[in-house]
Amino acid sequence: MPIRADQLPARLERGLQRLYTVFGDEPLQAQEAGDAIRAAARAAGFAERKVFNVSGAHFDWSAVIGAAQEMSLFADRQLIEIRIPSGKPGKDGSDALQRYCSLVADEVLTLVQLPRLDGSQLKSAWFAALESAGIAVRVEPVERKALPVWLAQRLARQGQRVQAGDAGAQTLAFFADRVEGNLLAAQQEMSKLGLLYPAGELSFEQVEAAVLNVARYDVFKLGEAILAGNVARALRMLDGLRAEGEAPVLVHWTLAEDVRALRRVREAVDAGRPLSLALSQARVWGQKEKLFERAVPLLADHHLARWLAAASVCDGLVKGLRHPDWPNDPWDALQRLVLMMLEPLRPLAPAARAGAPVLALQAGQ
Repeated sequence: MPIRADQLPARLERGLQRLYTVFGDEPLQAQEAGDAIRAAARAAGFAERKVFNVSGAHFDWSAVIGAAQEMSLFADRQLIEIRIPSGKPGKDGSDALQRYCSLVADEVLTLVQLPRLDGSQLKSAWFAALESAGIAVRVEPVERKALPVWLAQRLARQGQRVQAGDAGAQTLAFFADRVEGNLLAAQQEMSKLGLLYPAGELSFEQVEAAVLNVARYDVFKLGEAILAGNVARALRMLDGLRAEGEAPVLVHWTLAEDVRALRRVREAVDAGRPLSLALSQARVWGQKEKLFERAVPLLADHHLARWLAAASVCDGLVKGLRHPDWPNDPWDALQRLVLMMLEPLRPLAPAARAGAPVLALQAGQ
């Protein structure tokens, strides 16, 4: 079973395996995992390094197989890196990787680097061979709710910390909002704080003055923010997607998919099916499943009918058609749809559950 990136240092301290597979799309953690493996390999005497970049269907796998078998010319041990940016080695590559895993000698340490893999790739024979030959490291993005803790841990590494209590929580929340979805930039901003200020406690004012807004938003996370009733985050993400040049058509499509899925689940529940079965039949899994479980009971038929009608209007607006009762700008229309969806879901937001005032919505204007 793959381990998390934060578990890798402890595993390296217990001794080196002959093969490591690092896979995932989070650049900072993938880079750090690779660097940690290379550093441990150098410390153990793997002085020579060979790198193979697998590109295209006509890659010569015989060179990789040969490298696993031949003795190093300049050192007793060698590190071999196999980088497969597409995550698809093909039939020849699949056969070669399985053979490689059966042939690699103890004097060779191998690092295989891959992007995020889907379910079929994780069940493939070549990935199973890699995993059984050593350790697989899954690199995953740090979710927004976990980001403040991640930032605090990184600051602690450079001898800095935020204030205790609510003041520190506010500082970390501000920091997280500025760097969400962009851990490489987050690390750069923390390095900047280390250069600007001495070790010790950081104030909110210091962080606010130093940290740039480098957040990068995933269009598919917008729906999660809406389903969580998080008004401020949803609107911030929508503005961020607009500033990043995301296509309004794609944003609308993701929102409309959620609306249709919610309607199917609501109808199934009303027909007497258990919520868990309704979610499964609507193909709602993972984080979305948890959000749907909380959102569906708050939604009545009139909410979903209104959302479907609004999504239909937005579909035309993002494709250049006008509507007399809606803004002509596609992003303004999307904002109106988002606000409309948020209105009945506001009780789900943490601030609302704690009794704090929430942002008033003007979905009908």
